[in-house]
Amino acid sequence: MKILVIGGTGLIGRKLVAQLIERGHEAIAASPATHVNTITGEGLDDALVGVHTVVDVANSPSFEDKAVLEFFQTSSRNLLAAEARAGVRHHVALSVVGTQKLAESGYFRAKIAQEALIAQGGIPYTIVHSTQFFEFLGSIVQSGTQADEVRLSTAFVQPIASDDVALALADSALGEPVNGVVEIAGPQRVRMAELAQRYLRKTGDGRTVHADPNARYFGALLDDDMLVPGTAPRLGKTDFETWFSRANERRA
Repeated sequence: MKILVIGGTGLIGRKLVAQLIERGHEAIAASPATHVNTITGEGLDDALVGVHTVVDVANSPSFEDKAVLEFFQTSSRNLLAAEARAGVRHHVALSVVGTQKLAESGYFRAKIAQEALIAQGGIPYTIVHSTQFFEFLGSIVQSGTQADEVRLSTAFVQPIASDDVALALADSALGEPVNGVVEIAGPQRVRMAELAQRYLRKTGDGRTVHADPNARYFGALLDDDMLVPGTAPRLGKTDFETWFSRANERRA
């Protein structure tokens, strides 16, 4: 099967392309770095020739409200139109667990808009809702940092390793479209502030994380269930300790 991975040179995209090639499929990494641009349309029609499935794991370079909305709307419209011209038979997109509950956040409003375009786009589709990646724990800490103080929500999270995300996306890409959402998550549920404190200790950062139920997450006030999956998610196997150990090995 020929599969085009939009955002294929990024964190998830690289792992996904490798997974698909390992399983014997023709997987192509598409991004502005490979002269395929879903915003301008550059190279898109040529890249889609003979493609059965498109997996979109691209992310906006800016999280500013207007910019992120424009990115996901423009990219999705251009990509879905090009897929229709090329006869693509399955569109897979990576999104976020809890997206529909997080409309206070400009980023998640943009993801809601992206998902609506996919559902209305006429291409059979699967939307994979993932919990946050372990690899973004540093960014989460930074989002809650003011001066030397770290203040993060007490809401639950259930983070997942990027390797497990790539594996789940590969399975979705090679499966039949569900024309709906599937959820993936890590194996352990923990409060955000608690996990961030564990992460800081592991990295040798001596700061204390203040657990604050009113701390916002990229602009959204969280309830306990907003960032965790429903009753029957696919669970990754990698827990925090295993992920951190592997990440250290890769850096060594």
